Amino acid sequence: MPGTAVSTSDPIELGKPAMVRAKPFGWFLLITGAIAWIASFTLVLDRLKLYANPDAAVSCDFNSWISCGSVMKTPQAAVLGFPNPFIGVAAFAIVITTGVVLLAGARMSRWYWLGLQAGITAGMAVIGWFWFQAVYVLAVLCPYCMIVWAMMIPLFVWITVRNLNYGVIPAPAALTKFLNEWAWVIVGLIYIATLASIFFKFMHLILPSNA
Repeated sequence: MPGTAVSTSDPIELGKPAMVRAKPFGWFLLITGAIAWIASFTLVLDRLKLYANPDAAVSCDFNSWISCGSVMKTPQAAVLGFPNPFIGVAAFAIVITTGVVLLAGARMSRWYWLGLQAGITAGMAVIGWFWFQAVYVLAVLCPYCMIVWAMMIPLFVWITVRNLNYGVIPAPAALTKFLNEWAWVIVGLIYIATLASIFFKFMHLILPSNA
């Protein structure tokens, strides 16, 4: 991606939260994107293993309700007609590349950030749908899928916050200021809500009755 060099004292970053400045944000994208990519790629390998042997046990099959293999065999695991992890491998490669480019000192155009925002928003919508399907419809959890969920939540929040700060998404200054101060709290609250939904759905398995 073409770009122009950005110095450490780039005036465009003045007054912006440290998290959304080029270098910290580049590291953030690189680390979260890499973790999610590894989880997605592992799911791809397990899916290929199941293609070769439908009865095979994959790396994250632990019991009847924590099982990637069981989830992979459902229609929800291939919403576009092919396994969902292939989408993750491609999508998170873009996130990783964006992080590397920022660390290299390049600046992307507004259209690029709009595209990334659209992609991460669509991805978050898909993750939300799949969370509902896994917890409330299938009642089976996929550990590697949950790693992807865990990375997508801060990615969505902070890419949005970054784009608000740089005017990619027009918004009132008060809203931007609020999100700057509360972004990590929002991430934490989403984590808590997700964990709570899992706990209360599977409470009878997590805390079996002695009766």
